[in-house]
Amino acid sequence: MSSITSTTHDQDALLRAGIDRSLRHPVMFFLTSGAAWLAVSILLGVISAAKVHSPGFLSSCPLLTYGRVYPAHINALVYGWGMQAAFAVIIWLMARLSRKECTMAGTILTAGHVWNLGVTLGVAGILLGHGTGMPWMEFPSFAWPVLLVSYFAILIGSFIQFRVRKEGHVYISQWYLLAAMIWFPWIFITANTLLHCLPGHPVMAAGINAWFRSGMIFLFFTPVALGTAYYLAPKVTGRPVYSYSLAKLGFWSLAIIAPWAGMQKLVGAPIPYFMPYLGAAATSLLFVPACAAAVNTIRTMTSCPETLAASPALRFTVAGITGLIVLAIAAVLLNLPGSSLPLTQFSLSGYGFEILALYGFFSLVMFGATYFIVPRITCREWLSRRLIKIHFLFSVYGIIAVSLVALFGGLLQGGGQEDWQQPWAGAAAFAEPYAVAITFAWCLILFSNIFFFIHLALMWLRLGRRSSHPTLLVRAHGSSPHGEEGDIDNAGPGHATAH
Repeated sequence: MSSITSTTHDQDALLRAGIDRSLRHPVMFFLTSGAAWLAVSILLGVISAAKVHSPGFLSSCPLLTYGRVYPAHINALVYGWGMQAAFAVIIWLMARLSRKECTMAGTILTAGHVWNLGVTLGVAGILLGHGTGMPWMEFPSFAWPVLLVSYFAILIGSFIQFRVRKEGHVYISQWYLLAAMIWFPWIFITANTLLHCLPGHPVMAAGINAWFRSGMIFLFFTPVALGTAYYLAPKVTGRPVYSYSLAKLGFWSLAIIAPWAGMQKLVGAPIPYFMPYLGAAATSLLFVPACAAAVNTIRTMTSCPETLAASPALRFTVAGITGLIVLAIAAVLLNLPGSSLPLTQFSLSGYGFEILALYGFFSLVMFGATYFIVPRITCREWLSRRLIKIHFLFSVYGIIAVSLVALFGGLLQGGGQEDWQQPWAGAAAFAEPYAVAITFAWCLILFSNIFFFIHLALMWLRLGRRSSHPTLLVRAHGSSPHGEEGDIDNAGPGHATAH
């Protein structure tokens, strides 16, 4: 029996190694180019935050006016870093969970270069003054068909891998990843078609744009991050998912509630009265799937405290899931009709909420996945524990400062805007000290992510410590002999199959 078990384990190890080898270049390309775009986005974020409290900063350069730098900052973060990190994680996880090697690496790489070209032209178009003025959709209109075609070329292989997988388990991670892969083209095609091909009344265009931004957060970035967390938690700890029933509750409640969110941004606009409040209610109700997923993944990860303390992948994932909890609480507090909702429409609070979702939740989970995946596809261990610790501490403390300062400062700013007896300049003055704090926090995050990019690039060049069996960077006493490379893919017996 032991010889059969050993043979099975060796076969699984060879299969995993083959999958990792087939995806080495696409995954490393997306992660490294995404990390470069993240640094660019944060640099633009520093400049835009500085202009809030110092309008004369870089005022001699027309390319760097606030109206251009701010949208370039957000779009580089969304499409340059966020989408590419999601691509890397999706194609690797779907191959691992479907147990199929990738046969389309060349196609994926080519499409990845086209995606980066589209993002580069889009960001350049914004800085040159050709942006559309629609948040998260400021790229010139020629860019979105390029991005859409690239998207399908990148992820078609993952759809095929899932379709031809061996019959059996469909893990909760696959549920979330497949949902995100399907939901993104739905919201992307719908919004861009209605706004660029079939333009209508400007008020409804603003509503469609608001729905698109909400859909990107809750129907793409959130399921990708949760699918990743549901993979890493049991995989690294060697324990099954805490509750599969809770996992299904979180998935289906997200699928039902999330499409209705977004219209709360149009409170007071000349649209049917119920629509903004329906959006506010849906955004608040997202507290349910967020807490279900957070409780489930955190209980799984804390079931093995020694591994949690030793694994950088788990530390980043726990930080990201904690960010999800804060995001869920903020979604409730910022969407209370008659109190906080009118105060957050045109203030820093909206920015804080979006950054909390994109960086405080999604990006931290993606960092955890990066620290888990890269040693396996490069057969090298990370060069420095100290660099990883610096990246973790500066990212966590920096994003706490950015998001919470923006959320709280935005409420005060919104209160000043609602006071009709004082001039508008007085309302803007409320935001000034908070903008200074945001600028400083972005500088800390920029510092950590420059080192993250360098560390990642060195790993792609295979300059890390040679290792045929990637393990925890700090081996905990009494930890599993397989370290992070245990045999449990997503859950234990009785919890893995989706019916």
